[in-house]
Amino acid sequence: MTTATPDRYARGRDKLAEVDGSAGEAVVDSLGDLGRHIVEYAFGDVYTRPGLSLRDRELATVAMLAAKGGCEPQLDVHLHAARNVGLTVEELREVLIQVAPYAGFPAAINAMRRLQALEAEERAYRLSRPLP
Repeated sequence: MTTATPDRYARGRDKLAEVDGSAGEAVVDSLGDLGRHIVEYAFGDVYTRPGLSLRDRELATVAMLAAKGGCEPQLDVHLHAARNVGLTVEELREVLIQVAPYAGFPAAINAMRRLQALEAEERAYRLSRPLP
């Protein structure tokens, strides 16, 4: 069951901001009508469903994108989102290890490299901040 487009869109924008912050908004805003469909369906309909926390949804999304392979830009967005909703680097590392026996080592290795890049980015950010 879906609701009127304006309701879905508003609900989706709110959920997208909660999950991805301004980074997600920048991505969908750059996609025109496709971005609107993503906001309405993925975030307005699916992410707002009861039954899973945002943390669980991002864990599942990271695992699926890693297993699928060839989705590195989207995996990067969802690795950031996963950190945003409370997943630790260690938890993400474990889910990527879990990918290996089911999707193969190349998919797991490629996803692990994206997580390592995120770790380096977070480390650089922490080091660039002045101490209190």
